[in-house]
Amino acid sequence: MQQLDATARSLLEQSEIELLGRALLEWGGPAWCSDQLAAGMGFGNVQDLLDQCRRLRTALKDDSPIAPADWARILLAVEIVFVSDLMGSGVEWSTTTGLSDESTIRTLRSIQRKLAGTVRPYYGKTPGIGGK
Repeated sequence: MQQLDATARSLLEQSEIELLGRALLEWGGPAWCSDQLAAGMGFGNVQDLLDQCRRLRTALKDDSPIAPADWARILLAVEIVFVSDLMGSGVEWSTTTGLSDESTIRTLRSIQRKLAGTVRPYYGKTPGIGGK
């Protein structure tokens, strides 16, 4: 069964939405990404990752419907940017975002649980480009 597009507020608390938006912003700042990692997360390349992060941050902020594949890309991009010191913000996370690692992981675990049904078709897979 195909999941329908869902808005952020229909799935998440405001603090969770804010975390996702802030984390996606890291890709345009302190985080570094290769084209290969971007493709593994379901983006065409690094430039597409940056473009899509802007689009997805706007969708989160405006509470626009987001396709399940985009939810999967958001979640994976946030997980990597938070944890990876090689390509993400890693140990600099709290410095660049103002969010502690402890509060971030608690919020991220809550988001993962709430999005599980939406992103389930993408477990172990690369979300398709363009929301498919």
